[in-house]
Amino acid sequence: MPSWVNPFTRHDRQEFLGVVIPLSQATRFQHLNTVVSGDSEVAAAGDNINSNKENDKELDRVGSEENGAAASDPEYSYQTIEAIRAEVESEVSTSGHDTVYDRKAKVVNLAIQDIGMGRYQWHLFILCGFGWFADNLWLQGIALTLNSVSQEFGVSSTHVRFTTAALFIGLCLGASFWGIASDIVGRRLAFNMTLLICGIFGICLAASPTWIGVCGMASAMGLGVGGNLPVDGALFLEFLPFASANLLTLLSIWWPVGQMVGSLIAWGFIPNYSCASGLPACSAVAAGEACCRRQDNMGWRYLCVTMGALTLAMFACRFFFFHLYESPKFLLSRGRQDEAVRTVHALAYKNKTKTWLTVDILNEIGGYPSEVGDSTLSTLDIIKRALSKFSGERLGPLFHTKRLGFTTAILWFCWATIGMGFPLFNAFLPQYLAHAGSDSSTTPINITYRNYAITSIVGVPGSIIGCFTVNIKYIGRKGTMAIATLLTGIILFCFTVSSDSNIQLVCSSLEAFFQNIMYGVLYAYTPEVFPAPNRGTGTGVASFFNRLCGVMAPIVAIYGAQGNANAPVYASGGLILAAFCAMVFLPIETRGKQAL
Repeated sequence: MPSWVNPFTRHDRQEFLGVVIPLSQATRFQHLNTVVSGDSEVAAAGDNINSNKENDKELDRVGSEENGAAASDPEYSYQTIEAIRAEVESEVSTSGHDTVYDRKAKVVNLAIQDIGMGRYQWHLFILCGFGWFADNLWLQGIALTLNSVSQEFGVSSTHVRFTTAALFIGLCLGASFWGIASDIVGRRLAFNMTLLICGIFGICLAASPTWIGVCGMASAMGLGVGGNLPVDGALFLEFLPFASANLLTLLSIWWPVGQMVGSLIAWGFIPNYSCASGLPACSAVAAGEACCRRQDNMGWRYLCVTMGALTLAMFACRFFFFHLYESPKFLLSRGRQDEAVRTVHALAYKNKTKTWLTVDILNEIGGYPSEVGDSTLSTLDIIKRALSKFSGERLGPLFHTKRLGFTTAILWFCWATIGMGFPLFNAFLPQYLAHAGSDSSTTPINITYRNYAITSIVGVPGSIIGCFTVNIKYIGRKGTMAIATLLTGIILFCFTVSSDSNIQLVCSSLEAFFQNIMYGVLYAYTPEVFPAPNRGTGTGVASFFNRLCGVMAPIVAIYGAQGNANAPVYASGGLILAAFCAMVFLPIETRGKQAL
């Protein structure tokens, strides 16, 4: 196959010379020395591992000259088979799964932890960030087209919101499909296909001759962009060392950047290439009368083409200019352990470091294929594992104690209310700004899109500031999240007080700023508060409620606005304040604590 068709073949190697060192010469950071207080099983396992390391240190003290710095540092110790085996035993005993695959996956995790954060992961941070970028680029991009689509096709300003509903249906289906498909066909294929599908259908959306076509293309495009967050998040996390896992949260910085770029593109196109205000759709007037013709209303189409081209450019960066190695966990699940080990060697090579992982070590701890049989997970096994996250057996532990159960219920409630409250305002903000809160007057189109661009730009620093305030004493995660949520809800009500475009600009800008803090901290807090064996289940259910309520939001906006144009904004503010009231009662603060 030519390299331009599949550029991965240029970089796939059978071996990476010089990256493997003997286990006896390997050193590692003793991350198990810090355990959550009260978790006696994990603490005991950590003590046993440290004891094994001490007993075997004399046997493995080789190459002390070249590893002198590590040997003299009390935070490092020499690696042994016994220490690795003890740690794997400890982890599988609390994970709920104890198979050949799970044991070998734990060994791979430890090897990646010892390789550490490096150039490969930072490149992946940027490329996975493209997924977050595209997600909000298109979510806000569709919102930016609603006014022009409504005028050209003669759809009312409320019913045109079904376009957003179609997009959300695609997002939900895409997230569900690609999340499981990436476990079956591989992370590498799914990682590239999501942006490719999004870009192609995004451009096709611009060519839609009818409003129904716009809705159909928006839904199809959502099938691609909806898979970005679950696929990119899983892929990035599987290449991250445990000590750098918080970088997954930092990916959220790409989200407001996507909104900002989309708003700037729209500001350039839509005010300059749109029909004059008040012109009816051509389908609603007799031939020869003045109407909003397609050739006079190309701004929203130029916007979609530009966003589609930008999405395809991001796909090209992923596919042609970066060599993505297949996830070692996926390779293990398909019984390709030699390739999984080779991927870890490639990671060490890219990061210019060393690794102790070999196939022999993997077999020594996880079991030899000749003795334990085939470790391949069938497609049915993979689907069962994905669905098992929502089984009673997996949900039960989230309510094992009163404190944890209370936290779980509150968090799911917050994700649901925010999931509906966020799109009720943000998905239709350009419409609100255009009407300036009044049914009898409108804001000039260039002012509308200028204000939206300013709002998007002001919102970007929120995600960055939130990363710092979460570590402030007496504020922490809960305080930052609750304060930002309270201010977001209050500002939403202030938005409806005046129809003056300048006042609404101030309110929407402040709302975007505090909203990004709220969402960023919520993304960080949610996985931290759940125990590791049930973390996927807890966050998965939270995401499900968030997306489900997001689909319902356009329906509420359509029928709620028929009686009062500000009703959706009132509902959004009420839902956000309800989330704040719930957050106040969260019993767990995770600042300065290691996740369970």
